[in-house]
Amino acid sequence: MYNEKILYELEQNFANWWDNGFVEPKMTTKLYPYKQLFSPIKINNTTIKNRIVMGPMGNINMAEETGRPNQMMISYLSERAKGGVGLLTTGLIPISHGIDSTVTEPAKLTYFPRIDRTRTVLSGWRELAQSVHAYDSKIFVQLTAGLGRVGNPQCLLTQHKLPVSASWNPNFYIPQIPCKRLSDRALNKLVKRFGQASADAKACGIDGVYLHGHEGYLLEQLTNPAFNRRKLGKYRNWQTFGIKTVQEIRQRVGAKYPIMYRLDLSLALNSTYQEKMESVKSLKKFRHERTIEQTLDYIKNLVSAGVDIFDVDLGCYDNWWLPHPPSSMPSGCFLQISKIVKDFFADNHILSNAGVPVPVVAVGKLGYPDLAEQALRDNMCDMIMLARPLLADAEWANKAYRGETKSIRPCIGCHEGCIKEFVEGGHPQCAVNPRTAFEDVFTQEIPLAPKQKHVAVVGAGPAGIMCAKVLLERGHIVDLFETMPYVGGTLNCAGVPKIKYEIKNYVTYLTTQVKNMQKNKNFTLHLNTKADVTLLKQGKYDTIVTATGSIIKQPNIAGIKNKNVVTVTQLLNNPKITQNKQHIIIIGGGDSGCETAYYLKYELGLDVEIVELTANLMAQSCTANRGHILHYLQKAGVRVDNLSNVVEILPDSVVIDKNVSKTVPDPYNTWQPILPENINNPLAPKIKTRLQRLTLPADLVVVAIGTRANNELYSQLIEQNIAPEVYNVGDSITPSKVWSATKSAYRRARTI
Repeated sequence: MYNEKILYELEQNFANWWDNGFVEPKMTTKLYPYKQLFSPIKINNTTIKNRIVMGPMGNINMAEETGRPNQMMISYLSERAKGGVGLLTTGLIPISHGIDSTVTEPAKLTYFPRIDRTRTVLSGWRELAQSVHAYDSKIFVQLTAGLGRVGNPQCLLTQHKLPVSASWNPNFYIPQIPCKRLSDRALNKLVKRFGQASADAKACGIDGVYLHGHEGYLLEQLTNPAFNRRKLGKYRNWQTFGIKTVQEIRQRVGAKYPIMYRLDLSLALNSTYQEKMESVKSLKKFRHERTIEQTLDYIKNLVSAGVDIFDVDLGCYDNWWLPHPPSSMPSGCFLQISKIVKDFFADNHILSNAGVPVPVVAVGKLGYPDLAEQALRDNMCDMIMLARPLLADAEWANKAYRGETKSIRPCIGCHEGCIKEFVEGGHPQCAVNPRTAFEDVFTQEIPLAPKQKHVAVVGAGPAGIMCAKVLLERGHIVDLFETMPYVGGTLNCAGVPKIKYEIKNYVTYLTTQVKNMQKNKNFTLHLNTKADVTLLKQGKYDTIVTATGSIIKQPNIAGIKNKNVVTVTQLLNNPKITQNKQHIIIIGGGDSGCETAYYLKYELGLDVEIVELTANLMAQSCTANRGHILHYLQKAGVRVDNLSNVVEILPDSVVIDKNVSKTVPDPYNTWQPILPENINNPLAPKIKTRLQRLTLPADLVVVAIGTRANNELYSQLIEQNIAPEVYNVGDSITPSKVWSATKSAYRRARTI
């Protein structure tokens, strides 16, 4: 029998995973040709041409106001089909409008595509299916019962309706707001709606349905005793709703139509939070989560009801770094989980209703062809699900098939475009691929410029390289200048910590791109060259583009110029600075400050303390990314002084004024997200101020309080009118993430 020990072991291993059996993957071709990855597989009566599944990345705001899939969504998914993916899946499509108020906006609008409203939406689904089929790919529609407790609680203010759940549960975003228990009658309606939506999908030419039963969404809430604590009624048995749903779908679509189910082997809340499950109010109710044995029994019953294929992972919103593993998590993190389910099917001789083995799809940062192929060869799974890697490079499958792995643009795991952007009101995009979800706007082929120009690009970071590459494809003559002896800019030092291995892989990709550009006679790379006004004036360029990045801010603090003070960039460029140092203070609890603290603690074994002026650490980061880092910083004993101001830096210490009021929020709260800044929480506790002056010992002080735009060169070029066209792109406009840098560079270059 399986037990929960594996969950506790994995939870421990995800901290310093590089010492616990996980390897740092690269874009290699050691196992090429990828015969397993590109072998066909049958799901019920449907043959998929290869083992690659495009995972569901919510198609938020990718539909007309009626819910009809728009051209953005159709082009976005078709591009991945064209790129060679065998099976595509949509993002979640609710069938619970009018029952779950969190999926419907005021005036009955929604940011989700719909398949349940009227016949007017069906033409969009038909067009989507036909477009995907043109490339010999298949597509499943992902249906969800709704969001439930993980839905936006603004419905309470805008519609005067509570969010809903399986039982009375706290809302994830604002735990003070309760989610009311759905009636059996409402659940009966949802079961029927699943059946109708599935029948409509089949009629539209969609190849299968895909049930969203994980991550703590409403279907999960109804099928997990952590959330479903009903004592009476038809659905008091937590398996009932899921099984009846599958039975209804099977009855409506017939025996040969594929049904896929997405679930977690465990929420892993107890293994994640352990004793906190007894002390944190918003976690207490969820202690009796589904065990591994219970999940496997449920899976067996789902197969009997009609499910043909599963993908399996761990976690939910309350430990969101598990179902959405960020850059700091190891690649292949859940292969052990898919193996458990695959072995369970084999050991118990479980076959689908079609009389064939039930495929298990592996998930969890598998965007490296050798890693994916090895997982299939080792019988860890039957198919490989890629979501973010296919946003980063729609041609992933075609490139892997040809063995062109070095040309695959790697995902960097930042979640900035694919998740955080739509959480804040946009639609899914990608940090490293500025065409993602703009395929209907920008052609894949870069159009030639009407007139060739001589262009100088200053700065060979991600923005500069993106800009230079597009300009070259436009037919221009391009000179790329870089002060350092290498390309990649500050990403080179950002990739030093092991948890930033995907940044390192991205720099390798950028370097390869530049080497390929050097084969073009119109391109010249100038390393170790400071492009100042004089040099650029001598070049007599038609156009100059500055991509000079950003500079670390220097706070106005007494002692900031002491010898024991360095910037985070200086430390990562020269880690030897830490030799013979034991107590390190990091000023700034943003992404770079916390990730550097992780590096210093887990890789160098140093004592680290973070001083942050605001209430929250990593406040600008995606919930999944900040959750993984903060969870393990706390486990490692890294101290945090939030709502604290640095007064003075001394040769051996740092003096701070710390707010020691009991109302100061827990900086290590990872079970509740930071709300977007435009969302007001009227129930948030008021923070009081009680300052205490403290002196913290410090052998070394690291400044990580953010950056400012390095736009001096741009200003000088404009002022002196050095060229007919002078443009600024990337962080030298507004310091941000890779996402905004590549986007501005790409869009500007296409206009020159």
